Amino acid sequence: MKDSVRIGFIGYGNMAQAIAQGLIKTQSVRPEDIYCCAKNYEKLCINAQRDGINACQNPEQTVRNSDVVVVAVKPYLVREVCQPISQLLREKIVVSVAAGCPFESYEEFLVPGTHHISTIPNTPVRVGEGIFVCENRHSLTEEDLEIFRRIFSPIAMIQLVEPKLLDIAGTISGCGPAFVSLFLEALGDAGVLHGLPRALAYQLAGQMVAGTGKLMVQSQAHPGVMKDAVCSPGGTTIVGVAALERGGLRSAVIEAVNAVQNK
Repeated sequence: MKDSVRIGFIGYGNMAQAIAQGLIKTQSVRPEDIYCCAKNYEKLCINAQRDGINACQNPEQTVRNSDVVVVAVKPYLVREVCQPISQLLREKIVVSVAAGCPFESYEEFLVPGTHHISTIPNTPVRVGEGIFVCENRHSLTEEDLEIFRRIFSPIAMIQLVEPKLLDIAGTISGCGPAFVSLFLEALGDAGVLHGLPRALAYQLAGQMVAGTGKLMVQSQAHPGVMKDAVCSPGGTTIVGVAALERGGLRSAVIEAVNAVQNK
């Protein structure tokens, strides 16, 4: 495949837009090499013009103009959208970002021999700090997988997992931003309570979370060790940690994940 890879998005909702904007921001793919289609063509044209990419009138047009096709529709629409264009998809690299649609489900309606992989990305791909959790069971060739990594690694950590772990890995990385955002909002409220302007409180909280996460990933330090490093004996931080423990922070987070898994 040529160096300049054309990406097509079937569906251009929040996740697809986040991926496309991340690819453009990191210069992984040129805007003019990105194609997209969606049910609401008028709205699609507005979003495509904003991002400088190409709006297509239907999935067929999108696929014909693409080397890599990202399936980004709602899970219940995947078969309905993909089956009529399955012969065209046979010649492409197909990347699913539809949660709940593993490799096996695509095998039921794609043409045998189609090269595809099921993934669950998260919204921080928009700023080049995302995660692509991927099934390690896929039908990509080594060359396909290299192309996949070359395109998406600038915007995300790419982590392959066993099929049985895709769901929980996707919950941690995909739902996690919502959970962390609640924590950020609470920190912001606390800052405002004690006199900080709200915008500044949010900025400080956001950078703190970004920096702490990056420190943990790069150093591979245990979270408990990082927590202990900030908690001096008889100091201020340990008082706050004790209050969070009394409030049941750990159990609340675990129950949130349980609720998603048991949905």
